[in-house]
Amino acid sequence: MMELKKVRGLALGIIDIFSKRNKDKQKEIFKYNEIPQPLRIQIQHIWRDAIGHVRVATGRNLYRTSSSNNPWDNIHKSLCKEYGVVSLSSHGHTSIEKCFAFLQDEKSVERVLDIIELSFGIIDTEIREDHWNWVNNGITQPPDDAIEELNKRFQEHGIGYQYLNGKIVRVDSDYIYREAVEPAVNLMFGEGFEVASQEFMNAHEHFKKGRDKEAIVEAGKAFESVLKSICSKMKIKLTGKETANPLIKILIKNEVIPEYLENSLMGQPVLRNKHAHGQGEKTVPLPRYTVAYALHLCATNIVFLIEAYKSKK
Repeated sequence: MMELKKVRGLALGIIDIFSKRNKDKQKEIFKYNEIPQPLRIQIQHIWRDAIGHVRVATGRNLYRTSSSNNPWDNIHKSLCKEYGVVSLSSHGHTSIEKCFAFLQDEKSVERVLDIIELSFGIIDTEIREDHWNWVNNGITQPPDDAIEELNKRFQEHGIGYQYLNGKIVRVDSDYIYREAVEPAVNLMFGEGFEVASQEFMNAHEHFKKGRDKEAIVEAGKAFESVLKSICSKMKIKLTGKETANPLIKILIKNEVIPEYLENSLMGQPVLRNKHAHGQGEKTVPLPRYTVAYALHLCATNIVFLIEAYKSKK
């Protein structure tokens, strides 16, 4: 009887059913060019629980208009404006109905990711800031839980994207994402490296859109910004003209990082310098694995640098 209650208790969460256990859990290759229908429907369920329904006051039905009207109106209006269209869908009448239909029917993966990113950004900010008011309006899933479920659903379907710090980012290795990318973003956000954090997220946005050269350049800028910020926080005087290489030497001199790691850290500025400048008459395409390496290297270096700085505070 106790076991039955336990199973019932899991009904509203993610259940480890047989069909999932029977699949290969180590998905080494993520998919990027599809958002399967079951995932789209699961996201709709999260939307209902974390943003809520639209209630319309009409005729004799004295329904109170839900706070959820505003987010859905804003999501619909914002995307229509960006795409240059009047409506996201010919189906439905309200904003929520059109957003649901758009998520269900849209063929472009990038546009599906647009509405996921925008909607979860609202969950992450607007709803988070006044969560108890939203609870009173029927919200049943807290923002952190909604974001965590979204990311787990992406993983569950082998889709190579995650929601992180307001952006949908591409994930090429689940292990590297968990051990480097996510900790890097959290450390930058928690320790006051705002400029570097924005540059790092820009790099992932470029990578997601296939702008490989820009992704490498932004990753290099984020790495350099972390170096400069550490110097500033430690009140180390700079001329303002230092690039990554001399900044690394300065932090070695100030015993923030050990000298034997100098060559390892120099790899990031080398990557940036190699791809930041013109390539002559011929454009040499960048292998995606090189770009992914640049982003992963950046994340690993940032985690190391910030942790090293924290140990000296």
